[in-house]
Amino acid sequence: MTLREILADIHALEEELLGFERKYGLRSETFYPAYVSGEEPEDDSWILDFGEWASVYRTWLARQAEYRNEIQRLQSNAPSLAGLIQIAACLRLR
Repeated sequence: MTLREILADIHALEEELLGFERKYGLRSETFYPAYVSGEEPEDDSWILDFGEWASVYRTWLARQAEYRNEIQRLQSNAPSLAGLIQIAACLRLR
């Protein structure tokens, strides 16, 4: 994936996460550790949502790591913020 694709994916995933956070009144970073530790939803109708929420959050974490790795790679060629912005602009033109 290109940096632009990774960033677009992160934004789309964040929109999905916001939907769950608004629906359940809980931040994803609070929900996820409880979910993976085995806490059961108090309402059976939440089970599918919780599974999807956890999946979206895991994907978001993976994309965040991909983004950081790609930025680190690019920073070796352009260590300044201005240099990174120029590289990102060139990638948009491709």
